[in-house]
Amino acid sequence: QVQLVESGGGLVQAGGSLRLTCACSSRLFSLYVMAWYRQAPGNQRELVASITSGGDPNYADSVKGRFTISRDNPKNTVYLQMNSLKPEDTAVYYCNAKNLVQNIWGQGAQVTVTS
Repeated sequence: QVQLVESGGGLVQAGGSLRLTCACSSRLFSLYVMAWYRQAPGNQRELVASITSGGDPNYADSVKGRFTISRDNPKNTVYLQMNSLKPEDTAVYYCNAKNLVQNIWGQGAQVTVTS
């Protein structure tokens, strides 16, 4: 069973930075489209950023220019570098791995940004 384990969440002041890391247990990691989603209390889960197996990124408008998604295929790891954080970025951030037959979620990492 494929597992995704997130780390790197925490509490930060507005304007600060955090880096989330997601480690994947699958040897087929390089074939997955990887993504980060987030869910704030009372809100639906939303896509933050995704990256194809070839390394092409895509971002939600709300994080463009502030967040960077990247992947290290030999390490089976995807990252989300978050800069210039805002209080509205506060949410649980989830790692996601997807291919034609699988849609896998991590357990989530809390990110809290104080003003």
